[in-house]
Amino acid sequence: MWKVIFLLILPFALANVAEAKINHLMPKPKQVERHEGTLVLGHLHITKKQPERITHAIATLGNSFLGNKTSTTPVTIDYVDAIEGAYDYPLAGFPNEAYSLAVTPDGISIKAVTETGTLRAIQTLAQLAEGDDGVASVECCTITDWPSFKLRGLMHDVGRSFISVETLERQIRLLSRFKVNTLHLHLTENQAWRFEVKRFPQLTDATTMTRFAGNYYTQEQCRALDQLAYDYGITIIPEIDMPGHSAAFERAMGHSMQSGQGVAELKDILVEVAATFIHAPYIHIGADEQSITYPGFLEDICHHVHGLGKRVVVWNPIRGVTVSPALGVDMTQMWSSAGKSVPGVPNIDCRYNYVNHFDLFADLVGIYLSNIYYSQRGDADVAGTITAVWNDRLIEDEDDLMRQNNVYANMLASAERAWMGGGRQYIEQGGTTLPLAGDVFDEFQDWERRFLFHKNHSLRGEPIPYVRQSQVCWQVTDAFPNDGDASMSFPPETEGLRDSYTYHGNIYGTGKARGAGIYLRHVWGTVVPGFFTHPQVNTTAYAWTWVYSPQEQQAGAIIEFQNYSRSEKDAAPRNGTWDYKGSRVWLNDVEILPPTWDNDGCSIGLETPLRNENATVRPPVPIVLKQGWNKVFVKLPFVQVPQVRLNKWMFTFVITDTEGHEALEGLTYSPQRVLE
Repeated sequence: MWKVIFLLILPFALANVAEAKINHLMPKPKQVERHEGTLVLGHLHITKKQPERITHAIATLGNSFLGNKTSTTPVTIDYVDAIEGAYDYPLAGFPNEAYSLAVTPDGISIKAVTETGTLRAIQTLAQLAEGDDGVASVECCTITDWPSFKLRGLMHDVGRSFISVETLERQIRLLSRFKVNTLHLHLTENQAWRFEVKRFPQLTDATTMTRFAGNYYTQEQCRALDQLAYDYGITIIPEIDMPGHSAAFERAMGHSMQSGQGVAELKDILVEVAATFIHAPYIHIGADEQSITYPGFLEDICHHVHGLGKRVVVWNPIRGVTVSPALGVDMTQMWSSAGKSVPGVPNIDCRYNYVNHFDLFADLVGIYLSNIYYSQRGDADVAGTITAVWNDRLIEDEDDLMRQNNVYANMLASAERAWMGGGRQYIEQGGTTLPLAGDVFDEFQDWERRFLFHKNHSLRGEPIPYVRQSQVCWQVTDAFPNDGDASMSFPPETEGLRDSYTYHGNIYGTGKARGAGIYLRHVWGTVVPGFFTHPQVNTTAYAWTWVYSPQEQQAGAIIEFQNYSRSEKDAAPRNGTWDYKGSRVWLNDVEILPPTWDNDGCSIGLETPLRNENATVRPPVPIVLKQGWNKVFVKLPFVQVPQVRLNKWMFTFVITDTEGHEALEGLTYSPQRVLE
């Protein structure tokens, strides 16, 4: 009989055991019992015959660790009608994922309702077997787990920014470990058509492409990708966008999709899509951002897709069309604040998950702390969420694309929230500001700790710019009126650092903030709250902190004041300035100057490569910390800037190692100069 050391049913905390691999699980499981002892994995032997993909998953796991290959570890897998206590709801094409996993000194036992549930158990086992010592020594435990939302996905805009097959395959293998279960491929765009159509080869001819010309996916590659995703428990949703974003189609075919000939050709194309992505239960037909004028266009296409044995996903809202089940739509993907849940069909929340607008730190906090479309768990109306990686602007290197959009951190923060459920407030109420302390802060800090563990283990070598930020604290002033003059100075510059100031007879206070990235006003204005409840243009705020270093040392600093969205056509900063607002930063009263901008002052068109404008793709600024307390002081004007459409009133500052890979350890951030 095992001795039970603790029982965990709460979804938000695991025992704080320093070296416990249970303590690194992501997403966090619903129920955990930890038992005495460990199991050193040997050759994994399945005791009962299993479907091929389960056998493959066990074999892949067995080949991934050293372990004791002279011994045999039995793995028993049983299928049951239900996992006690697990929640599930119907979502066509997405089976029950609940499982229980028991590890004893004698072997491994898995129970699940479906093969997919078994794959989730194996993915948990793979994390338990991960560590630094090269020997897969798994803690004895019993885990009972299930997702709160059944759809947890990543969307790549491969129409604009081609992602190699090799990268997509690697991401399927990596993301499946964290129970991401959907890969949405936006295969067609104005810039290029990426899906090979045998009947119309002109669609993928290089002459019809305006970006990454000649790059597309053959049907053979798509079938292999579809099979790989199925083997790893991931559903691919292929998207052929119609009738919008179809300039590449028009260049190749010589006419609009919204014509009799265009509709007939789309039907032929969809036949090939359905026959290629055989495991895909849905085909996404886009349909947003262009008015639909051809009579019966959507209804006709939806009916045709149903005839191919597939279901239909559309964007929501659609310009000029009321989305409803009457159109033949089987699922909607809500985008922007205008997207609302459509009764009678499941809806995917993508409203604030467009990471092309995200900064490196604050937006991730907002997504992790937010619930999913006002819901604690999924149901017939709310399917889950997809993290969307759009790139209207050209990013030439796909690793840079991942860095610019902080894809892994954003994706895994969103996926954990979808798996665990919960979230105190929707992002429209909760915003992107990290709480100073309390349960919500502790929850985020725990996610951050676990993510950074995986950054240095299973995700080692991936382009991940995120570093620890929960230790960073600030004092932020109320905003002083500057009458549109960003150069004006105010009492924090001339009178020193205090809790409050008097200026022109008015009292200006200060407040506390936490995190490496702070929005004073969010990119989406007041729809998503920032630090200031009522941010006003033509004002100047200040922020400061003191950083205690136990020794004099070289370091780096990630600094940013205007995060450049990957879907805008803004001007790059002018050399000698951080941004067009007049933001400045000092360390120990010496101004930190900005880098040399590759696109100095240029208006960056969609096909002008985005270079070093964002901190995610440039080296940290070299700094020297003196022993003891170091003052960081930031000036933050907010003025109208015609060079930038999305004027982000924000700042980013965190001290890292000289390479910018990790937050520098051993420092204390304290606006009041208090050592913890």
